[in-house]
Amino acid sequence: MIPLHDDNPTRNTPWVTILLIVVCVGVYFLVEPGSAEVQATAEFNYRNAAVPCEVVTGEPLSAVEIGSGLLGRDQCLRHESLPPVFPDKHVYLAVLVSMFLHGSILHLGGNMLFLWIFGNNVEDRLGPLRYIAFYVAAGIVATLAHVAAQPSSTVPVIGASGAIAGVMGAYLIWFPHAQVRTLLFLGFFILFPTIGARWLLLFWFVSQFFVNPNDGVAWVAHVGGYVFGVVIALLLRRSSGGPLLGDPGWAPPAAPRTW
Repeated sequence: MIPLHDDNPTRNTPWVTILLIVVCVGVYFLVEPGSAEVQATAEFNYRNAAVPCEVVTGEPLSAVEIGSGLLGRDQCLRHESLPPVFPDKHVYLAVLVSMFLHGSILHLGGNMLFLWIFGNNVEDRLGPLRYIAFYVAAGIVATLAHVAAQPSSTVPVIGASGAIAGVMGAYLIWFPHAQVRTLLFLGFFILFPTIGARWLLLFWFVSQFFVNPNDGVAWVAHVGGYVFGVVIALLLRRSSGGPLLGDPGWAPPAAPRTW
């Protein structure tokens, strides 16, 4: 199921969500190497992206460790005599940088679609400053969840999906009754059903536990970010003012903006 649009209007223009999308798209097309440049892409990711082994040890990878990651062996050696390939890399700053990197146009497009649909309402609920803090925190928690699950991994982890999963978790709590138009492939048929947000987002969450481990998807990061979003939304459920969608007294703004 692919979400296409929700019926949940916002009170304000979601400038932060728009900015996040612009930055991610800009980084992909203007900063990252082309997806066809395999060697350059691998070097770029090892130089800039978060790597679980580096986060655990606090040191950039050596050539032996990078080679083991490329071969799928994950040798996190923690050996001081092995010089790092990128000695100037800040391994903790890379956790933040990774949130704005993507592996393909499909990866980028899928993430930005989910952010566009669910991020505007969460931003509207939190306000710009709290929303950007929430987004970054969700991305960091998601990455740390992946690191905790695979502390010896020497493979870079990239993508905004951990942070976006946090946004989805918050949306589930704050706007469970919103209706989402989806694209559904059912055998040879293509359907466009409207599904309650709670069912769509719960289905997405459960589906993460059935991801093929050979697909290279950091599903634990998705789960970590999502759970973080749920927890924060529950803690703030009544603190940000105004009734929730589906609560008594909820009504769309007088001049709604839909995104």
